[in-house]
Amino acid sequence: MATLTSTANPPATRARASRSERLAPAAFLLPAVLVVLFVSIFPLLLSLFLSLSRLRFEAGGLKVQFVGLDNYRKLLFGSEQKVLFGTLATPSLIGWAVLAIVAFLALAAVYRAIRDARSGRAVVGRALAGMALIGLTYLVVASLLAPEGRPGTMVVTMLYVVVGITLQYLIGLGLALLCAQQLPGRRFFRVVFLLPMMITPVGVGYLFRMLADTNKGPLEPLWVALGMQDFAWSNNAWGARIAVMVGDIWQWTPFMFIVLLAALEAQEVEPVEAAIVDGASNWDIFRHITLPAILPVSTTLILIRMIEAFKIIDLPNILTNGGPGTATETMTLYAYRIWRALDIGGSAAIAYLLLFLVTFFATLYVRALRGRMSTVR
Repeated sequence: MATLTSTANPPATRARASRSERLAPAAFLLPAVLVVLFVSIFPLLLSLFLSLSRLRFEAGGLKVQFVGLDNYRKLLFGSEQKVLFGTLATPSLIGWAVLAIVAFLALAAVYRAIRDARSGRAVVGRALAGMALIGLTYLVVASLLAPEGRPGTMVVTMLYVVVGITLQYLIGLGLALLCAQQLPGRRFFRVVFLLPMMITPVGVGYLFRMLADTNKGPLEPLWVALGMQDFAWSNNAWGARIAVMVGDIWQWTPFMFIVLLAALEAQEVEPVEAAIVDGASNWDIFRHITLPAILPVSTTLILIRMIEAFKIIDLPNILTNGGPGTATETMTLYAYRIWRALDIGGSAAIAYLLLFLVTFFATLYVRALRGRMSTVR
């Protein structure tokens, strides 16, 4: 009997031990997962509920009324539409050309998906993404590239992101290539180039507000020499936007510079030396060796900056207060402004529209570069 018991228990014991081993990782990870869900998912769900509600501060407390999609309807089709989208007009010839190019690329992407026999889900996804991209492009060309158009906060935000990241990357890459050379004083300039990143965004805003003052600022002699002593950057829509973009580029180029410099210095030297021996020019080495080598780092770097750039609020708030009118107002500043007016639901709706916009462009960017990244690897 004792022999039978001893031969029956080991399988059951091993099963219990195996089940315990399977459950142990989940038991250890569960508290951390609950904390992450609480600090990330809960605020997301709460803000979603607020975007579907109207909050009123009344005597004795706060009254919350569920209004469905009214806050989104007000932004997209109602009284706030012109603030968000701007004034749309018939695009110029350049605007139509840009729209046609984007539409052609979108249709080509859908055609490639059908030709490659992708799944129906992939084809539908590309078609929807193409339609959204064409709609956003029309929004840009009908407000920016139209004689009578005026960009709203959404287009201004996208303008800051595209222009800012493009120039930050190009300037940062140029400085990184320069500092990667064996030049005298390069260690000193590495530190100098990083200084703007160490200043707070509010400090950068006040700094550029002072520099843009053509009457009392430290650059007054320069403005006088250029005949701009009576020019006020904050009173001109494009002057104010350029001032904001210059400040943003000045502040964030060092971030691009330091990451790209690290990528350049981590690059393998053997392919470069072999190319030099074979008589390749500097441009050929950069195009066929250096650029593919830093492409993975560049892709991640631009993605991080793009997500961050969509949230710009400090510079337009300090430098121009969103003006003149709403010429320099971004979506984040717009949400902040109506939040201060106690329209909490409307502010949450703008934040969700910004979340959709960032997610759309980030997904589009990653998918567009996925094929290129696989060929580099």
